[in-house]
Amino acid sequence: MHRAVIGLPVQEIPVLEAFLVSSSVVALAEIGDKTQLLSLILAARYRRPVPIVLGVLAATLANHAGAGAVGIWLAGALNPKIMDWLVVASFIGMAGWILVPDRLDANEVAAPKDGFGVFGATAVAFFLAEMGDKTQVATVALAARFHAFYAVVGGTTLGMLVANVPAIYLGQRFAKRLPTRSVHGIACVIFLVLGGLALRNALQ
Repeated sequence: MHRAVIGLPVQEIPVLEAFLVSSSVVALAEIGDKTQLLSLILAARYRRPVPIVLGVLAATLANHAGAGAVGIWLAGALNPKIMDWLVVASFIGMAGWILVPDRLDANEVAAPKDGFGVFGATAVAFFLAEMGDKTQVATVALAARFHAFYAVVGGTTLGMLVANVPAIYLGQRFAKRLPTRSVHGIACVIFLVLGGLALRNALQ
């Protein structure tokens, strides 16, 4: 039994579509998220953008690869109809969650221990901050929706970098100019559209 995704059978989903949707959704969702706030704190504290960016990349790849694997596993393990409804609930839930602002205190970010380094501190901090975060949940849902592990993980990782690298290099000058509410509103609409498309499939 083939389940349609955006009107196409699973086997015919364009990889580029999965990649672009994943990258754009996560880039928008990440604006004002606690991991972007973490980027600002680390950039201000250590003033070493290259190891911070590399730490973000390593942590995101590890975290989102696990999330993507969970999404693919759920899609194969659960009854297709149950999975369709779970995807619907996930996207609609994300649409509401994205409108809730995040906060992160600088005191919550531990300084790196001797020999640990800025890269290691960033990687560990980001990996832990992403556990149960919006973008991790979105990665699970997107992987289950599109059945495209590499496209989704690559897209969500790119989205994280698009949102965080400017924050790391430009700091508060970048963050203060972002229309966070408007961006989150756009992300909310995208999640609702994805939820609507998933609902259409669930009702078929």
